[in-house]
Amino acid sequence: MEILKVENLVKTYGKGETKINAVDNISFTVNKGEFVAIVGASGSGKSTLLHLIGGVDRPTSGKVYIDGKDIYSLSNDNLAIFRRRQIGLIYQFYNLIPILNVEENITLPCDLDGEEADKQRLNDLLKTLGLENRKMHLPNQLSGGQQQRVSIGRAMINNPAIMLADEPTGNLDSKASEEIISLLKLSNKKYNQTVIIITHDLEIAKEAERVITIEDGKILKDEKN
Repeated sequence: MEILKVENLVKTYGKGETKINAVDNISFTVNKGEFVAIVGASGSGKSTLLHLIGGVDRPTSGKVYIDGKDIYSLSNDNLAIFRRRQIGLIYQFYNLIPILNVEENITLPCDLDGEEADKQRLNDLLKTLGLENRKMHLPNQLSGGQQQRVSIGRAMINNPAIMLADEPTGNLDSKASEEIISLLKLSNKKYNQTVIIITHDLEIAKEAERVITIEDGKILKDEKN
């Protein structure tokens, strides 16, 4: 079942001689439950592509469909709501709220929607992420790896259509990086969660089922691992 469709996506910066196509007419699809890595050198356009897929930025032209929804047909307010409910975003820097504890940070998307978090799912996530004994801790009481686990929990709490991770191990040591990739793989298998990870690390990309290589804003290769 197709969960993501990217159609002739273009993102242009500048005009005339300074014009740059950061994303240059990219098209591909992702099925539900796939674990996909998007790789490329710095400046290749991979993070811009992720932000367009995630509704963080709007394209110059082209379309993105998530679970059949043309996300750029939505108003900015409705797109923000859709993003909160259907797209789980994980960044290199954890973006946790410093005055909220682990549980409160994870359930923040539910709170913003005025909804009660599913307690069973919350407890299951805390256990899966190894945060059961840390749920009352503030971010400054956690290691970098633990903080990234919290951001994964926050991305997953609403059972989104897709999870997008932008260099999620870029701020971590090798041991913590391995743990985070293992958790993303576990979420992919345990919850049939569709995961798309942006990375420049080819060793991390090897953990995915499929690798899309980006160069100069274009897809260079799209291969199964």
